[in-house]
Amino acid sequence: MSTIWRPVLADLSSSKYKAVAKAIQAAIDSGELEAGAKLPPVRELAWSLEMTPGTVARAYTVLTDQGILEAVVGRGTFVAAKPTCLLDDVWSRQHEPPEADSVNLFSPRLPDVGQVNAIKQALVHISKATDIDAFLHYPTRDAYLPVRQAVLSWLDDIQLGQISEQDIVLAHGGQNAISLVLQATLTGPKPVLMVEDLSYAGFRRAAETLRADVVGVPMDENGVIPEALEEIARRTGGQIFCTSPEVHNPTGKHTPLERRKKLADIAGRLGFDILEDDCYRMNTPIAPSYRALMPNRAWHVSSISKTLTPSLRVGFAIAPQGRSADLRRAAEYGFFGLARPIAEVTRLLLSDPMAKTYAHRIRERVGDYIRVAVNVLGGFDLVWNGDVPFVWLNLPSGWRAAAFCRAAETAGVQIRSADEFALRDGRAPHAVRIAVNAHVALSSFEDAMHRLRALLDNPPEQISV
Repeated sequence: MSTIWRPVLADLSSSKYKAVAKAIQAAIDSGELEAGAKLPPVRELAWSLEMTPGTVARAYTVLTDQGILEAVVGRGTFVAAKPTCLLDDVWSRQHEPPEADSVNLFSPRLPDVGQVNAIKQALVHISKATDIDAFLHYPTRDAYLPVRQAVLSWLDDIQLGQISEQDIVLAHGGQNAISLVLQATLTGPKPVLMVEDLSYAGFRRAAETLRADVVGVPMDENGVIPEALEEIARRTGGQIFCTSPEVHNPTGKHTPLERRKKLADIAGRLGFDILEDDCYRMNTPIAPSYRALMPNRAWHVSSISKTLTPSLRVGFAIAPQGRSADLRRAAEYGFFGLARPIAEVTRLLLSDPMAKTYAHRIRERVGDYIRVAVNVLGGFDLVWNGDVPFVWLNLPSGWRAAAFCRAAETAGVQIRSADEFALRDGRAPHAVRIAVNAHVALSSFEDAMHRLRALLDNPPEQISV
């Protein structure tokens, strides 16, 4: 079938993507679109309907998830041979985020694609458990063996080198996992922690609780500059380098393999550790982890906060080979272990055959929001990736980060300044991080992007600081 078909949008009272999806469903029901019919490409249909590609893509995604459409890589989107349900059933089962005038884009907020119901079912399962010991005893490592095995299976797409469940320690989220690693590694009265010049603020906050000094290392487009890391490590005696090579927070960039090998070589020669924070990655890793490159000196931290839900506050710290005892000791001395019910919910969630599907759907939905941001702000110096739940915007001439954030908040959009990712004595670029908030409707997010666009197009006559 030719792809010149264009839907008639009869109902625009609800979200636009719903109207597109309902029109496609109506065409299928009437026989206008038969099984095997090819739909127009997303951008072509978006242009003809005067909508954003993200709106049309979301309609296609919803229908594909329900088996009504079928996406074939390299060929396009087709009407599935046997639609599995009516669209009205889809809407009754899906939670549609509300419209919002004020939009908080400080931190990523994930959509519900079915994982909430899975968590509820896990809680019900636990409430019916007949083993009362699970509700009366302190946590034990042996009791949590199935949980760690589920985590190991969940992380099977990462090249971590030789690993067993014994190397994994459960933590209260990624931030707690970072703290555990630092407790297990830092020694002496005034240890030194090395981080990227722009980096996740949680690194320095964890270091401060241990009275450690934090030193920034200059970066380029590929991450930390090797020569700078070596010079600083020699000069300061830095004991550990904290980095986010897969998804750098806040810029969203990644460190390629060749650069990682150079940094790992420096760490090996000078005898310091590397802590890899992998919490923001939502897709297959680009390169092997530092733990695979230097098995005896690299620590790995991850969580389910950016892939399934942050509400459970569950993270994972993975020790280098032969050093798991130090990590376990830090957790046991600090908090004994996760609450048994939370650990069991985690096991059930990660063992659910649908868990990877939930993560995939979340990533696709986040991609819808990213496409909207790119469509509206792409004319500016924007760093983005469809698999990363935020974008990094280098501000045009006339704007300073602090002033732009204040103006954005006045316009009802809350975003983070680059200053929040710089060290106290460091210099931050005039840039901002804009996170995806899938708790608001895509139309509200798009409206927020247009508000930011209006500010970017009209910088103040006087530069404020």
